[in-house]
Amino acid sequence: MNSTRLSSPRKRGPICQNLLLWVPAFAGTTVFQPLTGKTMAFDRIAVVGAGAWGTALANAVARAGRAVLLATRDRAGADVLVKARESPRLPGVRLHEHVGIAPVGADVGRYDVILLAVPSQDLRAAAAAIAPALREGTPVIACAKGIERGTHRFMTEVIAESAPAAQPAILSGPSFAADVARGLPAAVTLAAGDETVAAALARALGSAALRPYHSTDVRGVEIGGAAKNVLAIAAGIVAGRGLGASADAALVTRGFAELFRFGRAFGARPETLTGLSGLGDVILTCSSTQSRNYSYGMALGRGDAAHAGGALAEGIFTAPVLVEMANAKGVDMPIANAVVDILAGRASVDEATETLMTRPFRAEG
Repeated sequence: MNSTRLSSPRKRGPICQNLLLWVPAFAGTTVFQPLTGKTMAFDRIAVVGAGAWGTALANAVARAGRAVLLATRDRAGADVLVKARESPRLPGVRLHEHVGIAPVGADVGRYDVILLAVPSQDLRAAAAAIAPALREGTPVIACAKGIERGTHRFMTEVIAESAPAAQPAILSGPSFAADVARGLPAAVTLAAGDETVAAALARALGSAALRPYHSTDVRGVEIGGAAKNVLAIAAGIVAGRGLGASADAALVTRGFAELFRFGRAFGARPETLTGLSGLGDVILTCSSTQSRNYSYGMALGRGDAAHAGGALAEGIFTAPVLVEMANAKGVDMPIANAVVDILAGRASVDEATETLMTRPFRAEG
């Protein structure tokens, strides 16, 4: 179960004959897969999605001593990365020398582990694309933080429906792509339904720079990652509107209380919600302009949302779904509701602030 040692690239096999542009091959280790009763190697890892987060994860996995394929949306994108060895989404950050590059195809499903580093609303299509070649019990890890619109499905549920042979897992936690790509220290949570697999995946992906903690609380990890994006928009609004540090502290604290209530209503464990993928991610994304959701909220607070690049802020899509699901469970989430009203144009920032501040007084909890 130890990290593998790098070895000289060997001749490519038939699995990737039509897909491969360049992928190194390493000597590796194996793990027992309890769902299938077979031994599986977690040595060849594919990262689907060559945006900032996918590129960062590819670099991190390569540092862990694994053979890594970074799969792009199309061949043109792959050609750019092969030539530049740098992602346009992470300028100045070189791709690790052991990261291979190719356009995504069904053959990606034959890798030992697949990380889906695509936006949450694109996850279903990405999982379906790799499903045909997927071996039974292959771990497919969602690296997006959101809930699917329309279906109210969490990310591992989307994987289970779109790629039935997969063993769904989720990777989440306080980590900015630029930090992870550069090898700065970060800790995350990796959850799967089977603890043995979760622990093995954590060891396969972990390194001296990226420390994954394993968990079986899949739902808790998913909820923390999804809900914190909505809170980050709210925190950004507070900063952009200039409401002060006191308002910011109140917003983040009460917002986390909403996340906690929502998580408990959907079966999440308290220790998960107060851990890296819950409170940890709230602390990170509610305080930094590196967060797309926080930056978008700041633009809303300044009245300049049109130029904020909101298409990249997952919280925009998650907020209404979160509120719908909360209402169905009778979970009180006034801050999330305020974000939805602002995004939908039903309330201005000032009106939403007044509504929150003039709610009936109550005990804290």
